[in-house]
Amino acid sequence: MFNKSQILVKQDLIYSFFGNFVKKDMKPIFILLSLITSCNAKEKQNEMKEFKEPVKMNINDNREVATFAGGCFWCTEAVFSELKGVDKVISGYIGGTIKNPSYREICEGTTGHAEAIQITYNPNEIVYEDLLEIFFGTHDPTTLNRQGADVGTQYRSEVFYHSLAQKEKAEAYIVFIEKEKLYAKPIVTKISSATVFYEAEENHQDYYAQNSSQGYCQMVIAPKLEKLRKYYKSKLK
Repeated sequence: MFNKSQILVKQDLIYSFFGNFVKKDMKPIFILLSLITSCNAKEKQNEMKEFKEPVKMNINDNREVATFAGGCFWCTEAVFSELKGVDKVISGYIGGTIKNPSYREICEGTTGHAEAIQITYNPNEIVYEDLLEIFFGTHDPTTLNRQGADVGTQYRSEVFYHSLAQKEKAEAYIVFIEKEKLYAKPIVTKISSATVFYEAEENHQDYYAQNSSQGYCQMVIAPKLEKLRKYYKSKLK
């Protein structure tokens, strides 16, 4: 399933983001990706949800799209915008029932939508497995409908797949991190078929780049970017 030979899971990166959410005695693990697709991944085969056809998207043949919800989209947008191979990151809303929701409606937590980002990337420069690793390493996938002080279903952890391959890779990655007990608590990240993605208002695009001196950016986003630049230097632009 995976086309890279190895994946590096870093205790220091994950622990530095979440403190006591992660077991302190976890060691950095080098693991052949074949393990993820082995019988260990098959143990939860019967629990994996049925594939649902995602919404079709018009993209260039040499580009792919990934959609993640991991709390406030100001944070996730800033993280993924720094990666090599990522052409564009759009903040928006997905997974709910209301058409063309506004940010104010999202904040009320009644739309069913999650704050999310949609990433357009070049798979010849960065692969979906890399995006998954960074997604799970830069938010807490163990807190239900919450990231730090942000509470509500709009801040849930969720992967929205755009193909059967993405669905299987996301499921296998969760099996892997649960088997290796990388977190002290169970993973609550949902894996769902991508529905219509509604682009957020203009003032929410490139938020960190436009507001880096703002309090939330300094206290929440800047530390994440500092650690991203330290541990994933080879993957940055």
